Amino acid sequence: MDLKTAIRTYQFAERAKSELIIGSHLTTALVEFPIQEKPGGKRMLLMLLEAVRTELEFAQRDTGHKEFKKAIDHLNEAISLVESMDLGAAAERVGRAISAATTAAQEAWDTLKGHGLL
Repeated sequence: MDLKTAIRTYQFAERAKSELIIGSHLTTALVEFPIQEKPGGKRMLLMLLEAVRTELEFAQRDTGHKEFKKAIDHLNEAISLVESMDLGAAAERVGRAISAATTAAQEAWDTLKGHGLL
């Protein structure tokens, strides 16, 4: 990975991880919502997850990193599971997306460190 791509990959991955962690927390929190608040919470959660997916798609197009594609695939599964209100499985898929983003960040970190930039 060249330095320019490593920098962009690291930035995209760290931001995606933060957003995905928020999405995971919100997915778990939705379980505890009162029944009358669940439909609104579900809509907001889906909007957030779809926005994160858009950012991951941009990262994948910009860097070509395969881990961003994996994160997108896991997030697509999570979105489908939220739509069907299978929130436990959705949170697990978001966790897989976090792992994929973490792998991308680590690979970029290794490149940057190898060049003495970190």
